[in-house]
Amino acid sequence: MRLDELDYGLRHDLIAQHPLEQRDASRLLTLNRNTGEFRDCLFREFPDLLCGDELIVLNNARVIPARLFGHRVGVHSQPPSRATRREHLTGQVEVLLTRQIDVDVWEALVRPGRKIPKSERILFGEGELEGEIVGRGELGLRTLRFQSHDERTVLDQLNRLGHVPLPPYIDRPDEPSDRDRYQTVFAKRAGAVAAPTAGLHFTPEILEPRADSRAWN
Repeated sequence: MRLDELDYGLRHDLIAQHPLEQRDASRLLTLNRNTGEFRDCLFREFPDLLCGDELIVLNNARVIPARLFGHRVGVHSQPPSRATRREHLTGQVEVLLTRQIDVDVWEALVRPGRKIPKSERILFGEGELEGEIVGRGELGLRTLRFQSHDERTVLDQLNRLGHVPLPPYIDRPDEPSDRDRYQTVFAKRAGAVAAPTAGLHFTPEILEPRADSRAWN
């Protein structure tokens, strides 16, 4: 199989840029494997479509605000002082965290990757968070060691300064509401950089056991 065989052309105007007000109001296409019949449903009907012997696996990963926008300091630059901080905030860099590999150390995709050498330092916000490139990989992959320059922890800084890593087909900046809606209602384990999108339509009501439903008996 070739990767391009998985491509699916969809007109941009048919791709919703914001979620519905109600998670379970999304449409659900069902297929009867015995008859081949297709049927349009709503996701809130999902429990009634189950027979009761299915295994449902929920991914409880919680999306972190993994997209950061910073500015290069320069390999040989000294840490900025209060007076010179503005002078250092040049050369914008986008960092997408992909995997935590140690305390305050992350693998990340960096753009523009080819222009960011090892030992380069990147400042985020007004300089209160700093990332140093400590390793290089292919295709823009870098290893960064983060350091906080105030009383907040690195994780607190990432949560405060980071942006929700919306998928590329969402053609808009992230918004405060995305921190809630780009999470499943059962998200617990922080560290994911993308939501398990099939789970975004579940609601607490759908997950609640019901005596009149075949799904949870």
